[in-house]
Amino acid sequence: MVNKLKFSSSGHIRSDLAKDLNFGKMKYCHTWVFHSFNGVLVIGPLLFLFLVAIGSGYFYNTNSFPEPIVHENANMTSKFSGECNVFVGNWVPDESYPLYNASECPFAEKGFSCLANGREDKEYLKWRWKPRNCEIPRFDVHEILENLRGKRIVFVGDSLSRSQWESMICILMTGVEDKKSVYEVKGRKITRQIRHLQVRFSSFNFTVEFYRSIFLVQPGAPPKRSPKRIKKALMLDKLDDINKEWIQSDILIFNTGHWWTPTKLFELGWYFQIDGKMKLGMTINGAFKKALATWQSWIEKKVNANRTRVFFRTFEATHWSDESREKCDVTRQPWLKTNGKDESVFSDMIIDTVRNVSKPVTLLHVTPMGAYRSDAHVGTWSDNPLVPDCSHYCLPGVPDMWNELLFAFLFSDQQYQIH
Repeated sequence: MVNKLKFSSSGHIRSDLAKDLNFGKMKYCHTWVFHSFNGVLVIGPLLFLFLVAIGSGYFYNTNSFPEPIVHENANMTSKFSGECNVFVGNWVPDESYPLYNASECPFAEKGFSCLANGREDKEYLKWRWKPRNCEIPRFDVHEILENLRGKRIVFVGDSLSRSQWESMICILMTGVEDKKSVYEVKGRKITRQIRHLQVRFSSFNFTVEFYRSIFLVQPGAPPKRSPKRIKKALMLDKLDDINKEWIQSDILIFNTGHWWTPTKLFELGWYFQIDGKMKLGMTINGAFKKALATWQSWIEKKVNANRTRVFFRTFEATHWSDESREKCDVTRQPWLKTNGKDESVFSDMIIDTVRNVSKPVTLLHVTPMGAYRSDAHVGTWSDNPLVPDCSHYCLPGVPDMWNELLFAFLFSDQQYQIH
């Protein structure tokens, strides 16, 4: 049985049952799902509870797209009561943040540690995501560590996935007394190109791993006698060949999107292939959709839903000042409006795909919440200040909130399921 978690009046998670979380026996809410342009409306069979009063937010989200509704189970008491879409809300000031000190976490990559790289303003660290009609529970890191005993957590994706992986390790390390008991299994240093990193929390017997798979599907050499401009073939009908290493995991989190651009594909000689044949006229959007269909087929055929809890995070908002991606104006405060950054064709396709997967997958629709955070990007405060960065986020920062949402979904009966 899944732990029944309740939330204290201070918003911290506390456990009601034994601490050993058994993902193999997790139960899911049965829902009807409807897809709209910017979100998914989930209407459960349970009676609506009274709405939690909306606290006064610093910003107000003026988006008009339909809101997904998350219902809590009848045997659950929480601040996730009533109609609540945790992905629609605003950022509010909170002096209890950040959740950790990056300089004290050896797994916080230097390129994402903005303060260590010379950033002087610290206001960007003091924001918390506040859903419109509820609260995201503040977690107890010691409870989380206990519930992860014996588990294997796997992140698969690009560098935005790596930043969430690093964030999770840094958050969890705050609850570990002996920091040396947390280590990369092969002693590898975090780099941009390494394919697999595995950090072990030996005191709690679990690992948090990252697999670099920027497209999720398999890259390879192009067929013989292909045009000279083709340097690499992206096989859209085959999942990345390291997928067999992801299977035996308890928590599996995917992302992709940031490499699906003309500059990172066509200009570098990457073109699409299906069934051994190059598809030179295929658009990036069409290829992305086909790759997601391949991912969906793999989930349905290969993943054991009785063991593995699957998540897919939507496209993360970027804030480049122009289309050339050469200018990045990092602000001192979050934007007051989303300025269209809450909309993404890639996110829409991810939502559509997840909606149709026959096995349980949880959507982390972070696109709208990231749209405001023009202040939270790395900018010129990376390990290479000559190359501006309005795609990645500083650590601590926005990726920590992705993990807070992940913990909330994992360690409560409250589910946002797409069937």
